[in-house]
Amino acid sequence: MLIARRARAPAHGIYTLPGGVVEVGETLREAVAREILEETNLVIEPVALAGYRERVARDAAGKVEQHFVILPFAARLVSGEPLLNEELADVRWLAPTELAGLQTTEGLAEIVATAIALIEG
Repeated sequence: MLIARRARAPAHGIYTLPGGVVEVGETLREAVAREILEETNLVIEPVALAGYRERVARDAAGKVEQHFVILPFAARLVSGEPLLNEELADVRWLAPTELAGLQTTEGLAEIVATAIALIEG
């Protein structure tokens, strides 16, 4: 699996899955493929949705500043070699068991396990 360490907020310094924003008119699969190509230089084939996560960011008074809905996909690599850019400080190919020693986004191991089951099943 490929994980990335973000170079800037909202997940600066934390290992997570590469991804981004859905543009107007895109399907989720189109957005996933485009974002992965833009962020990592990899061409992928999205297989299936592997769960979801929500992140609500609040200010010091508790007021909601941002609300992220994260829709991770299981995908197959088609071609390419990962490249770093201004968004990514590091990218790594890892076995799922290697996540344990890294600071990751909450629930990443569960998402990876679901993605593997979807690809293998």
